[in-house]
Parts: sequence; structure tokens; C-alpha cells
Amino acid sequence: MQYREADYDRAGLLAHIERQFKVAWDGVHGINHWLRVQHYASRVGMRRGADPLVVELFALLHDSCRESERHDPLHGQRGAELAYALNGTFFSLSGHQIDLLCTAIYFHSDGLTHSDVTIQSCWDGDRMDLGRVGIQPNPKFLSKEAAVLLDELIPQSVDLNR
Repeated sequence: MQYREADYDRAGLLAHIERQFKVAWDGVHGINHWLRVQHYASRVGMRRGADPLVVELFALLHDSCRESERHDPLHGQRGAELAYALNGTFFSLSGHQIDLLCTAIYFHSDGLTHSDVTIQSCWDGDRMDLGRVGIQPNPKFLSKEAAVLLDELIPQSVDLNR
């Protein structure tokens, strides 16, 4: 499934996020992490039939409201609230799409799995980048498609980090 670029102002969204971002833009939860999450989640999502716009927006928004690089248990809730507030400004999602996006953001760090292919693809992308903080992703928290891609994609993350 593709989305129309007219429905999405990527540059405007990124500029907005950067202005309000409270931790280091190039830190462990910053833009480089988001781009890797987008890469991983998009690859998994293509194989699973996930909504590509929701996946991309998740990657850019899931850690955008962090107030700390360390423990920040409310960052998912704040990120979901931001995504909901920005719908209609930088992107236009249907009611179903915004529900998927907000659910994925809100619960992304709670160690859950989900039966919805879009939500799980988002979480897979985030979990596949745990190596950046020295954690090996656990296949029991990944979709079978992500677990298969893990060995293929993780070596690429070395190049994406540069």
C-alpha cells in the first residue's frame, strides 16, 4: 500500500519535531534512531502488508516527546498525544490509521506484541534497533518476518550509524 505525498509534509513534521525535541537530536533516541526504525519497520511492514504511512510516522514520532535519554515511562503517552494533535496539520490520517499510530506509539516500550500487522511492524522496527544500546533483540517479541530479517538487517545498521 502506498500513500500520496500530498497527504504528508515530511519536512514540516521533522522541523516541528526538532523545534520541540528536549533531548539530544543526535542522541540515542534521536533522529538517527528514528531513521533506522523507519528502515527496519518499512522492510518488515512491506512483507506483512502494514500501512506504510503509519509505519513511517511511528518511526519519526515514537520517541519525539522524550524528556530524558534514560527512563521516561510517559514518553509513549506524550508521543501519542502529539501524533493525535498533529493529524490534519503535517499528515492526514483516517480514524483507523490515527488509532493504529497512537496505539503503536503509546505502548511501544511496554514489551508487548500485537496481532495488528501495522502496530507489530512498528514495534519490530524499534526493537530491531536495540543494539544501539547494547541489547540483543529477543525474537519472542518480534513478528516471524522481523525475526527472519534480523540477521540480514542488523549488520546494515553499522552503516546506517555512520
